[in-house]
Amino acid sequence: MRRLLPPLVGLVFLLGWEGAVRAWEVPVFVLPPPSAVALALWNDSGLLLQSSWITLIVTVQAFLLALVSGVGLAVLFKQSRALEAALYPYAVILQVTPIVAIAPLVVIWVGYERVNLSLLILAWIVAFFPVLSNSSVGLAAVDPNLRDLFRLYGASRRQMLWRLQLPSALPYILAGARISGGLALIGAVVAEFVAGSGTATGLAWRVIEAGNRLNMPRLFAALTLLSVLGILIFAILTWVQRRMLRHWHPGATG
Repeated sequence: MRRLLPPLVGLVFLLGWEGAVRAWEVPVFVLPPPSAVALALWNDSGLLLQSSWITLIVTVQAFLLALVSGVGLAVLFKQSRALEAALYPYAVILQVTPIVAIAPLVVIWVGYERVNLSLLILAWIVAFFPVLSNSSVGLAAVDPNLRDLFRLYGASRRQMLWRLQLPSALPYILAGARISGGLALIGAVVAEFVAGSGTATGLAWRVIEAGNRLNMPRLFAALTLLSVLGILIFAILTWVQRRMLRHWHPGATG
């Protein structure tokens, strides 16, 4: 029953939307009915799926880059307090700086002929900090008794890292990765809105193009695909989290 409730609520919402638009005769260029959006999804499926693939590639690349760099830098921070004190404030500055403010600079520095690289950098900036922050917290949240036990048995720093700190930090890392996955998609879309051009043909560009032409059914179809991508990324990362933690961590159950 719990699994049936979300689609039932969505169905009721779509039926109400369809009925309200038809009853009040709302123009299609203002708010299209779901039936028109579904028709646009079918008629423009080739174009929209191609754009979805481009957006998905940038999102996955930015997420993987954020995951590797965030965890790697967190490990370095925990190995050197001086390095953490020197660099962590700049990571915070990078996180709180609005992406729309630095997007034009990144596009200029990278070059308009390599706009996809610009999108990757901007999406990585958005997705990077949650992984770094959660990984740093997880690496520091080691049971003191276990740490003392490892030291008692003469464990090296490398053994402490691989056999104690990283396993203990895994729930934090996976939680940060789940946040980062959604932010990577948001970053890719926002970056394309700000820095995109005719050479960047992801879903965000299709939204801009459809809005300029007042083709609202295609615009809502592109937004629908963006939502589907976000749900898919979240579901996959949630599944990975539960698979990796289900045998030993209580947070992975239920």
